[in-house]
Amino acid sequence: MYKLIFLFLICFGLSSFAQTPYFQQKLNYQINVTLNDIDKTLKGDETIIYKNNSASTLDFIWFHIYPNAYKNETTAMFQQIKNDPSRKKKLEKYSTGDIDGFNFKVNGQIAITEAHPNPQYIDVIKVKLQSPLKPGDSVSISTDFKVKLPSYFSRSGFADGEFMVTQWYPKPAVFDKDGWHEFPYLDMGEFYSEYGDYKVNITLPAEYIVGATGILQNDDELNQYKTTGAKNFATKDDKPTLYVPKDKNGTKTLSYVMNNVPDFAWFADKKYVIAYDTVKMASGKTVDVFTYYYNKKKSLWLQSVDYTKDAIKNYSKWIGEYEYPIVQVVEGPKNNASGGMEYPTITLITSPDAKAQSLDAVITHEVGHNWFMGILGSNERANTWQDEGLNTYYQFRYEAEKYKSNSIFGDAIPENIKALPVDQFQAAIYNAMMGIPMKPAIATSLEKFATSDDYSMTSYIKTALWMFLLEAAVGREKVDNAFKTYFNDWKNKHPSPLDMKASFEKSLGTNLNQYFELLNKEGSFKEK
Repeated sequence: MYKLIFLFLICFGLSSFAQTPYFQQKLNYQINVTLNDIDKTLKGDETIIYKNNSASTLDFIWFHIYPNAYKNETTAMFQQIKNDPSRKKKLEKYSTGDIDGFNFKVNGQIAITEAHPNPQYIDVIKVKLQSPLKPGDSVSISTDFKVKLPSYFSRSGFADGEFMVTQWYPKPAVFDKDGWHEFPYLDMGEFYSEYGDYKVNITLPAEYIVGATGILQNDDELNQYKTTGAKNFATKDDKPTLYVPKDKNGTKTLSYVMNNVPDFAWFADKKYVIAYDTVKMASGKTVDVFTYYYNKKKSLWLQSVDYTKDAIKNYSKWIGEYEYPIVQVVEGPKNNASGGMEYPTITLITSPDAKAQSLDAVITHEVGHNWFMGILGSNERANTWQDEGLNTYYQFRYEAEKYKSNSIFGDAIPENIKALPVDQFQAAIYNAMMGIPMKPAIATSLEKFATSDDYSMTSYIKTALWMFLLEAAVGREKVDNAFKTYFNDWKNKHPSPLDMKASFEKSLGTNLNQYFELLNKEGSFKEK
């Protein structure tokens, strides 16, 4: 009764590909930033050592200055929101933001900058180099900057005393074998960033609790976070222990270090409760687990550390071991368009926590992006499925194994389906998904999706269904082994769909041309 229909034949024999030799630029960041919580601004400076690992000589570098996406209603982000009925409510009440105060210097000399020729791209700027940057050479680029944070209606901003500081500093666009990727910030549509090593100093009023990408270098503060958080993890009651900074006067400077990640984000509030524990990996490595949430009676966030640990353990088992020394989850304001947003080692959760299973699923999905975005840094704008859809495939497995549930169908799943063994339960769930209208092809690039619904259904659900077709054909163990090969081949790099295909074929010993051709198929996967 729950038979799944397959559209593809698997033909044995590996295919070969002629590919341009892979290269990846290398960045080293030193950033200092100060938060003014009264006027909601950041004042900062950064120095970037940019190494050109390509075979091309560069005369300029495109920079993303994404806070300017919030500057006025002519930007690409605002135009996208205004043209999407499901997102227009974001603009019912908001305040704008921007970034300015630049004084770009290259190797200490004042640099010339140019605006992007597209008038909607005011969040992209060209920094010209005084002398060509030859292959293998490095250059130092520095600038001051000042950010006016917007109210929180997309990913960055402030709300109810909480600061979500994301996409906040001038950041070089990716330069790869296809050239420059200097696209604007969008509300629907994510990112593609170069890997870098970060040293970031954050100065702010001493009362604030901060969660940020990487490892906090202030031992006294870190130990207090751990001590307070461990008490909360141990008690699991309705009265979590509040962390109270010793010095309520003046400011403090917190220093963070994180290497080989594609981004840096931080979150701050005076009212966070901290929970803390550790999780031990199969290799013996210990990972610190922090969650930051609010002191609400009977909050489901009392279980948030457990959810985070389960996500880390399962994804590590299925795909490859978690690479980072820390994982963090932050409770954010209730957003009207998403469940959360991920950044390396830290994620923000903005969906209501009405049910434990729902909160667990959202945390797991966002933590899962440490694999599909952080460690496997695909181009999320061009290939949305390679990030969101592959992650959703594993999120659905997590929900099925742990709860016999699924985020798409929720309470509509009949009890007789929930009574099935896990493999049959998942087959029934995916069989039901076959009937959901999903017209766009999975391989559709972000800018070609007509609506948010098309983007979400295709990038998340249709891709997960596509992956399950392979699982049903070759078996779950072989699919996991293929993902492990893909992970080991491309961790901390920028894999394309062809790179993923080659890794899967290497693992499966099978030509997957027909299977990957399904990425270009419009409509649902139905029997011919």
